[in-house]
Amino acid sequence: DKRNPTDSATLASPRIRASGQNAGAGRAMPGVVYLVGGGPGDPGLLTVRGAELLASADVVLHDELSHPALLEWVRADAEVRSVGKRGGDPVQKQASQAAIDLEIVALAKHGYSVVRLKGGDPFLFGRGSEEAEALAAAGIPFEVVPGIPSPLGATAYAGISVTHRDLASSVTFVSGIQRDGVGFDWSELRRIRGTVCILMGMRDLDSIAKCLI
Repeated sequence: DKRNPTDSATLASPRIRASGQNAGAGRAMPGVVYLVGGGPGDPGLLTVRGAELLASADVVLHDELSHPALLEWVRADAEVRSVGKRGGDPVQKQASQAAIDLEIVALAKHGYSVVRLKGGDPFLFGRGSEEAEALAAAGIPFEVVPGIPSPLGATAYAGISVTHRDLASSVTFVSGIQRDGVGFDWSELRRIRGTVCILMGMRDLDSIAKCLI
C-alpha cells in the first residue's frame, strides 16, 4: 500500500460534505473520495476547490468528457486513469459503472486520496449520485465538488439566458438516452412554458423534435 489507511474514527461516518463548508479545507485527505465537477469544457471554469484537489490527490480517475488541460493540475507522481464514458465509444474503451464504483471504494480503503473527475457537474447526468451511494454503502467518506453544468455553460457562452422574467420562469433538464429500452415520455414537455435542455440527445434528435412539436 502507498500509505496506511486512515483510522476507523475518520471512516466511521460517511457523509456528503458540501464544498462551501470546506473553504480552505486544503489538500485531498487519505481514504477520502472527491467527486469533482470539471465544468462545461473551458478549463478556466474549473473551481478553485477542484484545482486544489487535483493538485494534491494520489489517484485521479477521469471521464473522457473532462477537458485534457485539467490534468495539468495533477501532481507529477499521482496515478491518472481514464474510465471512458464518452457516448458512442466502443465498450472496450469504457469501464462499467459497477467497475468504477468498486475501484473508487477499493482505492479509498487502501488509504489513497481519490479524485473522480467528471465533465460538467457530478450530479447532473454524471452518475455522481450512483458513486456517492456506493461510497456511503461502503462507509467511505466523500466530498462533492460542484462544477458548472454543460447546458448552463454552453448557453451562457452563446449569450442565451435559460430564464427570463417575461419569457421563461422554469428550466427542465432531460436525458435523451434511454435506459433498459425505456425512454422519456416527451409529450410531458409540450405543456411546459419554459426552457427545455436536452442532454445526450443528438442520436435521436429527429424523433425527439417530432415528439415536442
